Amino acid sequence: MPLPRSRVPDPLEMLALARALAEHPATAVRAARVSVVRLRRALTRSPRSLFLRELVTQPMAVGAICASSPHLAARMAALVDPASDGLVVELGGGTGVITAALLARGVPPARLVVVEQSERLAAHLRQRFAAVPVLQGDAAELPQLLARLDDERRQLPVLHIVSGLPLLSIPEPSRGRILAAGAAVLAPQGRLLQFTYALRGVSPWQQVGLACLRRERVLANLPPARVDVLGPAPPV
Repeated sequence: MPLPRSRVPDPLEMLALARALAEHPATAVRAARVSVVRLRRALTRSPRSLFLRELVTQPMAVGAICASSPHLAARMAALVDPASDGLVVELGGGTGVITAALLARGVPPARLVVVEQSERLAAHLRQRFAAVPVLQGDAAELPQLLARLDDERRQLPVLHIVSGLPLLSIPEPSRGRILAAGAAVLAPQGRLLQFTYALRGVSPWQQVGLACLRRERVLANLPPARVDVLGPAPPV
């Protein structure tokens, strides 16, 4: 099957364009500059460009070579019970891929809380999900961050933690503080979901007493990922 040919510009159109440039050069230059500025603004506001900018400026905080795919986000959201009465706390909201999947799953915005360390990404999340509380800060201070919520939300148990944090790339002692903070706020009947690009090995959350209850691979993500479902270890 032959490839479609590009449209050849009409000579009369080219002549008209040349005349316009010759007669109104300043107007043509201003129009071109406005177009470039608008294109640049559109690119810098897109979630993909925002992610890449954060990856360059804060590589250790972002930790991934590309944003989580919709396949991975949907798989994690499917493991959350939207009918539960407690809070769903997302750690590392990023550009909002997992946040959007949780809302599409049916998690009410009033029971979803997103924690994001990057000020720029947090502002993006607030703009994109106006009804969802976005707490800008370090996940290692999770109890203090959740204390900022209103009285009604503070009374709810944390039944789900959905973590997109790159734990394996976060150095100690920061990683240990994040693990301790997450385990401290998770309800006894709660579940913690963590994705990782390490397809083998134990989850770092097991270092703070959480047991791995389920493990799934998401091969459609780039790179392939693993989702661990963890919860408080049952008494012996």
